Amino acid sequence: MAHFIASFALLQWIVSLFKLHLSIQIIIMEKIIRLINILLAALLTGIIFGIWIGTDPQRLSEYTYVEQQQNIIKSLNVLMPIIGAITILLTIISAVRQKQNQTVYITLLAAAGLFIITGLITRFGNQPLNAIVMAWDKKNIPANWTEIRDKWWLLHKIRTVTSFIALILVIWSSIRKD
Repeated sequence: MAHFIASFALLQWIVSLFKLHLSIQIIIMEKIIRLINILLAALLTGIIFGIWIGTDPQRLSEYTYVEQQQNIIKSLNVLMPIIGAITILLTIISAVRQKQNQTVYITLLAAAGLFIITGLITRFGNQPLNAIVMAWDKKNIPANWTEIRDKWWLLHKIRTVTSFIALILVIWSSIRKD
C-alpha cells in the first residue's frame, strides 16, 4: 500500500511538472507571438513612415517623381501586403490570446482594425494609382500626373497615421502594467 501511495504521489508530481512545463511553454509562445507582432508592426509602419518622411513628391520634377514611384512600387508592391497580412493576423491572434484582459483585448482589436484600414487604403486607393504610374513612360508623362500624385500622397498620409496609431496600440498593449 505504501508503494502504491508513493507511486501515486510520484505520478501526481510528474503531472504537476508537466502542467508547469506546459504553462511555461504557453507563456513563452505568447511572448514570442507578441514580440514578432511588434517587430512586424514596426517594420510595416517604419516603411510607410519612411516613405512619408523621405519622399515628399511635391518637391520633385515629373520625371524624378515617376522614376522614384516606379522604383518604390517595384520594391514594395509584393512585400508590403505580405508583411501587412501577417501583422494583422498576429495582432488578432494576440488579441484572442489576451481575451481575459478586456483592455488589452479591445486595444489589440482596435490595432488590428487600424491595420486593416491601412491595408484597405493601400489595396483600393494607392495600388490602383500605382498601376497607373507603372504604365507611364518616363519620356511621355500625362498632363494630369500631379492629380494622381496628389491623390496618392493624400492616401499615403492617411495610411501613415492609421498604421502609426496601430503600432502605438500594439506596443502599449505589450508594455502596459496591469
